[in-house]
Amino acid sequence: MPPPLVVTRWWDPPPTPYAAGHRGVDLAAPVGAEVRAVGPGRVHHAGPVAGRGVLSLTLPGGLRTTYEPVRPLVAEGEEVTAGQVVAVLTEGTHCATPCLHWGLLSGTAYLNPLTVLPHPTPRLLPLTPQDD
Repeated sequence: MPPPLVVTRWWDPPPTPYAAGHRGVDLAAPVGAEVRAVGPGRVHHAGPVAGRGVLSLTLPGGLRTTYEPVRPLVAEGEEVTAGQVVAVLTEGTHCATPCLHWGLLSGTAYLNPLTVLPHPTPRLLPLTPQDD
């Protein structure tokens, strides 16, 4: 998604595999926004699931990212590069305002997708004198 990323709903894993929870994060974005691959990989699935467009990419090491609701611009089996535009955000009913639901799986276990993003480098700022 185009920066800055704005999370409208955070990852909230369920206590058990079949319980309610939020198995991803929702990122605010306008319909038509370009969706980019978080890393290099291969398209696992590109097409409709339960009436909405879904894209799933398998990353090196076996992790899989999911993006919805989208119109995929890549085909199943295709190799993608990090940062490549792979889909366009479409209308959906998951959020009150347009958003991308982004998920991450290891096998059948859902993980927090924000953990695959590069962490910002900490910077120390100079101290400023305090006014008394």
